[in-house]
Amino acid sequence: MRSEETLQLLESEGAKHLMRQLYGEKAEENTNRYRHVVQKFHDTFGDQEMMLFSSPGRTEISGNHTDHNHGKVLAGSINLDCVAVGAINHSSKVNIISETFNQNFTIDLNELAPSQKKAGTVDLIKGLLKGFEESGYKIGGFDAYITSNVISSAGVSSSASFEMLLCSMINRFFNEGRMDTVAYAHIGKYAENVYWDKASGLLDQMACAVGGLITIDFLNPNEPKVEKIDFDFASQDHSLIIVQTGRGHADLSADYSAVPAEMKKVAEYFGKEVCAQITEEQLIENLKEVRKYAGDRSVLRALHFFEENKRVEAEVKALKEGRFEDFLENVTASGNSSWKWLQNCYTNTNYQEQGISVALALTELFIEEKKRGACRIHGGGFAGVIMAMLPNDLVDEYVAFIEKALGEGSAYRMTIRPYGAICVNDEI
Repeated sequence: MRSEETLQLLESEGAKHLMRQLYGEKAEENTNRYRHVVQKFHDTFGDQEMMLFSSPGRTEISGNHTDHNHGKVLAGSINLDCVAVGAINHSSKVNIISETFNQNFTIDLNELAPSQKKAGTVDLIKGLLKGFEESGYKIGGFDAYITSNVISSAGVSSSASFEMLLCSMINRFFNEGRMDTVAYAHIGKYAENVYWDKASGLLDQMACAVGGLITIDFLNPNEPKVEKIDFDFASQDHSLIIVQTGRGHADLSADYSAVPAEMKKVAEYFGKEVCAQITEEQLIENLKEVRKYAGDRSVLRALHFFEENKRVEAEVKALKEGRFEDFLENVTASGNSSWKWLQNCYTNTNYQEQGISVALALTELFIEEKKRGACRIHGGGFAGVIMAMLPNDLVDEYVAFIEKALGEGSAYRMTIRPYGAICVNDEI
């Protein structure tokens, strides 16, 4: 379809239905985003045979800091996304404009080696293209105009959303759409591991690629077990609110690295590599010796790992059985475990800076007064963001309450969308 036909497609009943599924009450606002990128693509690259694509950000609901020790996670795709218009250009060049980040660049398919700094968007895209080649898939030249409203530095995986968007485009353009979303995730992981030297796993990419509520068991990390949960989150009349509590001023690299390392230290006592290879019973039976070998915080973090895996299972079961209140109770319990056992709400190097703890305390007071809702730390921790899950009739009041304390614009309302990374044309 060329630009005029694509704009007409967006007016169809099928498009309106899809937009409601993707964006809920913000369907028309987001349809305007699509109209905008179609026009910008036309103005920049000319009137070509184009297609529309969307890839969501993601939220972690439970399974905080378990994937690196091959544990279990519950995550969901959100209604903030990257949107693109793309077209095959029958050349060896990939031309991309990223409106949100004011980037305009060209990549030659014959020159996919990473730069010396191994950082930035160009290296990431080169890594994705090389990942397709290494995995035996086809690549080719294309033009793309991209915009995104996925919040940066908020634990909702803006980079993974971008990666999965491009994977869906390359799959649709050059591989007849035959790839599955697990393949997308592995290519995204390859790009970050090799072209960014970032030791990331598959969680972010899987949640963005698959869509909806999903649970992932990383016991075999090369082939994680992924299950999509058949649950209509929108029917529960609840929203997710991500609250930015402020970036910490300390270097948190050591804090992040210590979490998996300390869990693995506990496993090492038993001659294993990760906590998934031992049991909670083994740890408790040998507690005295393990405390001496690995330290008390390591023991607490390992206990968090085991209990968090159980909570993920309980939450999945509650969702499948329609017990939403039980699900919310486990979300709160997961957050409490992160705060008390995992201990990733603030850094010990600067204990007077506790933005996450303050935001959680205020949110817990709000929930206690209303007797409804749940909250927890969101993402890696030590500084950054929290998540609240509240009935829709309380959202405006909560946002006003928390933004008065933490600053205007610090809270973002979102919901779970049922689609992952898609070619929009194929879904209408």
